[in-house]
Order: sequence, then C-alpha cells, then structure tokens
Amino acid sequence: MTEKIKALWLKHRELFVYILVGGGTTAAAWGCKYLWNLFFFSGTAFPTPAQNTILSVVENIAAIAYGYPANRKWVFHSRNPHIWEELMKFTGSRAAVWILGWLMNMMLTGILGINIFLSTLIVGMIGVNINFILSKLLIFRRERRQTAGAL
Repeated sequence: MTEKIKALWLKHRELFVYILVGGGTTAAAWGCKYLWNLFFFSGTAFPTPAQNTILSVVENIAAIAYGYPANRKWVFHSRNPHIWEELMKFTGSRAAVWILGWLMNMMLTGILGINIFLSTLIVGMIGVNINFILSKLLIFRRERRQTAGAL
C-alpha cells in the first residue's frame, strides 16, 4: 500500500503540490477580498458593480503576490534566471483569468442574483483550473526549467 501511495505521489507530485499552493493562494486572495468587503463595504453579500470590481482587484493582487513565488518555488521549481519576464507572464495570465472571473462575478451576482460567497466559489474553481493549465503550458514550461537548471 505504501508503495502505491509513493508511486502515485511521484507521478502526480506537481498536481498535488499545486493543489496545496492553490489552497494557500485562494486563502490569501479570498481573505483579503472578504476583509476588504467587511471593512469598506460593511460585508455586503450583494455588492454593486463598482464594489465588485474593487473586490476583484484586491483579490487578484493578493493572489499574484502570494501565488507567483509559491508556484515558482514549490510547484514548478523554476530556475529561470529571467524572473521579471516570468513574473510578467504570470501576471498577464492571471489578468486574463481575472477579467473572465470579474465578468462571471458580475453576471452571477448582478444578473442571476447569486450572493458573492457562492459566486466567488464558482469562479474560483474555474479559475484554479485555468491558472494551472496556463502556468504549466505558458509560464513554467518544463523545457525552459531544464535548460535553466543546466546553466
């Protein structure tokens, strides 16, 4: 049994660690969003479009600030010496997913009347999957990591 677990871990380590790091990123992002909502918008469950936009920006700044260094170090083990370029790609991909999430939150809360807590959960689940794919395919590509590690 232990060997099966070890083999499963070795085969899918990157995904398992991404889930853990993603959980930390999500906790940081949602924590900032909900604290901002509590302190500045009285904890509203149905924010206005302007409030929704501000909360979304706060959430994504926190996600990038926590997520980039954590993904670089623990998930993808990047040794790319071009950190600024890598960070800009990470930020750009997160910005694209942020726009999608912002639009979805506006639709879910404003048009469909779903409260901010449920809409954040729905958008977050979709965003985590898209972010993993973009990080793996565009930002922390394996051949780049191997080349950078050989230097």
